[in-house]
Amino acid sequence: MLSLNNLKIAQGSFELNANFDVPTGKKLAIIGPSGSGKSTLVGALCGFIDVIEGRLLNDGQDITNAAPDARDMAMLFQDNNLFPHLTVAQNVGLGVRPVLRLKRDELDRVTAALYRVGLGDLGGRKPADLSGGQQSRAALARALVQSKAWMVLDEPFAALGPALRAEMLDLVGQVSEETGAGVLMVTHAPEDARRLADGVIFVADGVAHAPQATGELLDNPPPALKAYLG
Repeated sequence: MLSLNNLKIAQGSFELNANFDVPTGKKLAIIGPSGSGKSTLVGALCGFIDVIEGRLLNDGQDITNAAPDARDMAMLFQDNNLFPHLTVAQNVGLGVRPVLRLKRDELDRVTAALYRVGLGDLGGRKPADLSGGQQSRAALARALVQSKAWMVLDEPFAALGPALRAEMLDLVGQVSEETGAGVLMVTHAPEDARRLADGVIFVADGVAHAPQATGELLDNPPPALKAYLG
């Protein structure tokens, strides 16, 4: 269980409040207007943005001030965050050990993750030699080798076309089911939420609202969400 207990998150002059629980293994979409604080929320959950009030608990452990690598969360960024001078396999290996001195079993984990996302034969290539979809797969493989309880996605597939984005969302869903990892996914697209998410966290007017079932919320949105959806 991920518990956001009366959190107040600050980034510059912007403040965001959240007070709810997320059951382990749930797949949630985070939607809301541009600038509402979606990325601020996941940045705080992953330890990149300060929490100024309240507590963040993961399975009862207080991680409010924990370092990002001590939070049991793997984050996929908007730009995939791949290092151009490293091979695909080395980029994935960073998820296991940042110094890249991997043991045999750790190398096997990297290879298995690459095959799982359909890049088994491309580990020796550089990111520039991959398509956008393949780069997204490499970033997902790096999250997969970390074996974290939560995968946090900050719109990593936003630049992909609709068919490829749907394919990546399906792959994330499959990985989540296989590993038991929960998913917290920032998106602007309601169709992405319907495709992947069990529930939706709506962020607006300085508040991240408690999750609600995806279909129920999107089919009968409150006024603020209805205005956002148009």
